[in-house]
Amino acid sequence: MPLLLPLLLLAPQAYDPEIEAVMNRKRKERAEAAASAVATPPPAARTNDGRIPVPDKYAAKFQACLDQAVEAPDKGVAFAQQWRIDGGSFYARNCMGFAYARAERWAPAIVAFEQGAEEAERGGEMVQSGRLWAQAGNAALAGGDAAKASNDFDAALVRGLPDGVEKGEVHLDRARALVALNDVGGARDSLDIALEQVPQDPLAWLLSATLARRAGEMKLAQAHIARAVQLSPDDASVALEEGNIAILTDQEDVARSAWQRAVKLAAQSPAGKAAADNLSRLPAPKSAN
Repeated sequence: MPLLLPLLLLAPQAYDPEIEAVMNRKRKERAEAAASAVATPPPAARTNDGRIPVPDKYAAKFQACLDQAVEAPDKGVAFAQQWRIDGGSFYARNCMGFAYARAERWAPAIVAFEQGAEEAERGGEMVQSGRLWAQAGNAALAGGDAAKASNDFDAALVRGLPDGVEKGEVHLDRARALVALNDVGGARDSLDIALEQVPQDPLAWLLSATLARRAGEMKLAQAHIARAVQLSPDDASVALEEGNIAILTDQEDVARSAWQRAVKLAAQSPAGKAAADNLSRLPAPKSAN
């Protein structure tokens, strides 16, 4: 296929598969946070977005603050401000950041999370501080400030987050920030750690495969997208990237099948539309005769 590959390379997609995957994850996290605010689990089990465990002493007020933020972000901010004055500690700032983030007011969300992280550290709560730094980093990334996001993720990691999901996801988010900053080597280092920490997360394998493709490491890209497909066969973003890698490794039939799957899974999503555009560039399949 002498013409196909140059055409695809000369017409880069405005969409990258990891962007849709990340946005899907963030939407899911926001939905889960909203659900947690109305489900009223036992106080000791309550968390904000599954990240910040809240002790009994603060649980009821924290839940009430989340309720206000879910109802209306400005109400959550007002509640958190008063609770902070009344002794809500860094949990009040955490809820304040959550409320600002729900309103997509990223700058004050970053400040609230960072101030909460500093207050937690002053109180000797290093792991809680790390979690709040991570939330600040995500707010910065959502707001388009990759440099600040990278610094905040670094701050989270040096404060001793436990191995496993928490540390892995921070490295995953740090890699996203570093890709935005064109630090491919740093992004690869963080992705490699994320793959060790959260090997069951298909997003980690998807991001790793995409980064490898961009770096021309096609064997690594093939291996990692295969793992992403195994873990998440019904994700259009994964299917799109599977096709992207296949077409660059002279596997037109595999690319066609993957892109068709992406369209079937989510035709109106950015991944589905990008896959459809790629399919339109492929020559008609050869007759079986």
